[in-house]
Amino acid sequence: MVREQRTLSASRWTHYLLLLLLGVTLTGCGSAPGRPTAALRRTLAPTGALRVALYPGTPTAVLSASDLRGVGYDLGQALAQRLGVAFEPMILPKNADVQEAIRTGRADVAFTNASAERAQDMDFTAPYLIIELGYLARAAGPVATLADVDRPGVRVGVTANSSSDAVLSHDLKNARVVRAETVAIGVQMLAAGTIDVYATNKATLFEMADKLPGARVLEGTWGVERHAIGIPKGRSAGLPFVRAFVNDALLTGQVKAAVSRAGLRGAVVATPSP
Repeated sequence: MVREQRTLSASRWTHYLLLLLLGVTLTGCGSAPGRPTAALRRTLAPTGALRVALYPGTPTAVLSASDLRGVGYDLGQALAQRLGVAFEPMILPKNADVQEAIRTGRADVAFTNASAERAQDMDFTAPYLIIELGYLARAAGPVATLADVDRPGVRVGVTANSSSDAVLSHDLKNARVVRAETVAIGVQMLAAGTIDVYATNKATLFEMADKLPGARVLEGTWGVERHAIGIPKGRSAGLPFVRAFVNDALLTGQVKAAVSRAGLRGAVVATPSP
């Protein structure tokens, strides 16, 4: 949840800026306060490398194994550098595989929607991105507006075991939810006309729309995702360091730069804590 920003007096702002400048001088521009210890490295990267779980097809994580642009990819690389360990990206077929890798400890960090369900398996930082959830409608399909979605006969595609799957399988009363194993398969289903709309965050929907002539992201939203860094349960000793990294990445514009490099649309960069 995005914290409410407190109002600081001019003197406190001056004090804060002096501390920030001192931190830059001591640790280098954009560095989180303090140096990582050997114990911290063992907690967050027990194999000696930071294993970053990513799934392809979305600029929130990574576009593909051959197009290594994505907010998760860039921030994962920066976090490994900050921690002083090797960066080991793990590009897994689908988002459910990312969650499983974190749950079993096979991966060390994930960049994902901080849902209550996922919080059972991982601890989260504050969010760095706020992204609207919506629908991508196929060309010449029966859905023109958000109000057309939950009607008999409408087929709504979701990624299997995703947050969208969990929410819409419960909330939609008339439309039929159809599960796709991956986002790429969802694109194929829309192109073939086996589904009428696809539901996920708008950052992903805009990428899908680029591959489907005539498809359109519908106006309006049915919710929001709050993307944050998640680490496996049992590693809470490392959470303050990762939280500080996220806030520093927001303060220094590192998140904004990653968003720009990935070409991510439909997202708002979160507000850092003062």
